[in-house]
Amino acid sequence: MSGSPFDTHEVLNQAPAYAGRNLLKTDPVLRTVLDGVLDPQSEGELAKLGAYCGSQEAAEMARLANENVPRIRTHDAQGRRLDTVDYHPAYHALMRRSAEAGLHCSTFERGGAEAGRRFQLRAARYYLMAQLECGHLCPMTMTNAALATLQTEPNLIAKWGGGVVERRYDHRFLPAEKKIALTLGMGMTEKQGGTDVRANTTRAERGEDGLYRLTGHKWFLSAPMSDAFLVLAQAPEGLSCFLMPRFLPDGEVNGLKLQRLKDKLGNRSNASSEVEFSGAGAWLVGEEGAGVKTIIEMVTLTRLDCAVSSAGLMRAALARAVHHTRHRHVFGRPLVEQPLMTRLLADMALDVAAATALSMRLAHAFDGRAESETEAAFARLMTPAAKYWICKSAPPLIAEAMECLGGNGYIEEGDLARISREAPVNAIWEGSGNVMCLDVMRALEREPEVLDLVLDDIKSDLGEHSLVSVDVLKAAAKACSDDIGSARILTEQLALTAAAAALRRFLPRGIGDAFLYSRLGGQWRATYGMLDGRFEAAGLVDYIFPA
Repeated sequence: MSGSPFDTHEVLNQAPAYAGRNLLKTDPVLRTVLDGVLDPQSEGELAKLGAYCGSQEAAEMARLANENVPRIRTHDAQGRRLDTVDYHPAYHALMRRSAEAGLHCSTFERGGAEAGRRFQLRAARYYLMAQLECGHLCPMTMTNAALATLQTEPNLIAKWGGGVVERRYDHRFLPAEKKIALTLGMGMTEKQGGTDVRANTTRAERGEDGLYRLTGHKWFLSAPMSDAFLVLAQAPEGLSCFLMPRFLPDGEVNGLKLQRLKDKLGNRSNASSEVEFSGAGAWLVGEEGAGVKTIIEMVTLTRLDCAVSSAGLMRAALARAVHHTRHRHVFGRPLVEQPLMTRLLADMALDVAAATALSMRLAHAFDGRAESETEAAFARLMTPAAKYWICKSAPPLIAEAMECLGGNGYIEEGDLARISREAPVNAIWEGSGNVMCLDVMRALEREPEVLDLVLDDIKSDLGEHSLVSVDVLKAAAKACSDDIGSARILTEQLALTAAAAALRRFLPRGIGDAFLYSRLGGQWRATYGMLDGRFEAAGLVDYIFPA
């Protein structure tokens, strides 16, 4: 006897909760790609983070941070300006964990055990954390990328670098010198310009105290409680880059007037604001008129994170679909064993493996670009191409994963609704798809040697399959030089070929071959589940997502 008159049925045939796994130890693709990069210490640290990111505790932090969105406080009870944002404690908990992992600074640490592999280890940590919660990763990315720009200014890096390169987190609203750790944000776009930052109208006038005074606005200023921001404004010599602190050197709050917070599709735990600058003080970074040139490395590092993050989101979504289908029985056997489902999951798993391998291959190039001409060329050409393909692959794959769960995937109690809302932003952030294609074309125009260097590298991984693929890319590059409107064809083909090469380099040959034949050797496909019968679909799923 149940003891309740309202019990009508027993809950059966539902998958158990997904949480409670180590995201490193259950990911053979990531572990294989990192073979040769990890030593016992770094592997132990990564496994510890993987255990946290896959835990029920962390899942609850992610839920709370997104359900309790940031709230703006423009004024206090007496009408005085505050211009602050309140976050839920769960958001601060996630920020603290990622700061301890060095996601905001580890590529700029000096010496230590991670030398020579900083980008790869950070990318692996970022990839794991992206599977948990992406909103708080925005300020991690911005701080890391902004550090690259500040390296050009010895005085500013001396003042700010020490506080940023601290694996700690301090969210108190205080002047920088009174805090134990700092974060950096950025504000580039304005209402009238968007990507076309040269259309910015914010003015910057030199002051006698060494500061410029900025008057104008920014349409997106993410993580507005950061300690300082890189912003673009029109100085006397043209568009220039500035570092704008929240507090002026005398301790007074700077003239950043928060107007409202964006009501975003996803990325809900992270605040993005509209802001006006009312004579806000800022230091010049780089030369006047060289604003775009000054922020180029910042842009590049942000794009790397977009690719890594989207790969993590793809992994997170499909892992939940595989988990569900292994526990759900239909027509007398597990759903995962139904032929259509098996083929579908295998087809999707190939893209997850390829996105992971390509994003980590790109991080490898960042580690080696200072010493290797080939790696420098790969980083230059493949950063926009990889961001283009991986970020565009995430939304449809996540939607298909949601469909595998049916109605269970479409409800807020599950993770897939939040993952789905998160996915589109990476294709938009720091350059939409068309901007990525234009950047690929710009690289080919200004540095034509990068294509041959990248293709030679791809050929060495593809082996006997390389001839046709490389010829296709050369023909596409030539066609694009005469027809810029076809640049998407080249960019996607370049990314797919590089992804196939990365799979062949890192993973068992059958996986790379299945991706190569289905993506580059067959007819164009509009949806998943078109993998033909020559590939052992169940084996692909079991390797990429072990039970």
